[in-house]
Amino acid sequence: MGSQIANDKKPEKPLFICVLANTETAYIEKISAAGKTAKLTDYTPTGDAELVETGGIISTPVLPMTPPYNTPTPGLITRASLQLSKVPHLFVNSGLKIAPKVSFEDLKAKPGEDIRQETAVHDVEGIIERARQVGEKVRDEHDMFVIGESTPAGTTTAMGVLNALGYDGHVSSSSCENPVDLKQKVVCEAMAVSGITKGSMESDPVRAVACLGDPMMPATAGLVEGLKGKRIILAGGTQMAAVYAFMKHMGTDLSNVSIVTTSYVAEDESANFTEIIEALGADMHAVDPGFGRSSHKGLRQYELGYVKEGVGAGGALYLAGLLGVSVDSIREEIENICVELADLIDEE
Repeated sequence: MGSQIANDKKPEKPLFICVLANTETAYIEKISAAGKTAKLTDYTPTGDAELVETGGIISTPVLPMTPPYNTPTPGLITRASLQLSKVPHLFVNSGLKIAPKVSFEDLKAKPGEDIRQETAVHDVEGIIERARQVGEKVRDEHDMFVIGESTPAGTTTAMGVLNALGYDGHVSSSSCENPVDLKQKVVCEAMAVSGITKGSMESDPVRAVACLGDPMMPATAGLVEGLKGKRIILAGGTQMAAVYAFMKHMGTDLSNVSIVTTSYVAEDESANFTEIIEALGADMHAVDPGFGRSSHKGLRQYELGYVKEGVGAGGALYLAGLLGVSVDSIREEIENICVELADLIDEE
């Protein structure tokens, strides 16, 4: 994994892109911790976008947080990293239930269905094509792209797609107690409904995503196609591994694409992230946010596994590091944002 990815030099004009999506798979109780209740996960990507953009929330009733101690969303890591490194960002709406009150590119995608329905993602190829056009539009203005995502229950859909493509997908979780058995049960039910067995979709990745995925996956794949030839980092854990697998099976050129995540994902003993990466032959790097040194109780929960990754946090940290911003200064900035949000965060 190295201290940084080989050949990564300081970019001149990077862009951070965050793909926002919902899937009704998140309505399954206890499957996602990305919201105080299953239904509140509708607001999570919306709140994440508003938080990254403004430092607060506008349309959502609660700040995106994870119990206990109201562990703050990884969107705070992303905001602090982008603020201190002065990197511009772009949001892409690929199937949100609630549009954020910030500007975004709209792929006109429907939110994802529960993967136990016959179709989980409508119009996969249309989403890829519209995302490709967005990628082409911004491609020449920047020399490096970091693509993150905010999709509650995205690790479950990732497990489904990885399994359909033939990989062992023991995936990570935003929860301390990773509900692997529940995710496995849901994925098994979903595969049975679609008549899919492990590896049976390796030559039909579009159907794998249509039946078992979420709308973030085709959006990210389309962006990568549109950004062809540029340096691209997929910022995320298992979800980006699933996107990488999807693109690999579609025959996308991945020679300039790496995966960057947090050390919390790479070291998650309830998952097999590094084995998935090795099976994919992907270039991967993990960044340690160093929250064990934080004075903020909620942030210290990251070290205990309550939140691991999301909103492109690992990639945003990595990019800020390339631009000379230290992890310690980012952590201090996050603590400052937490203080500013104190009236929204009911601290223990």
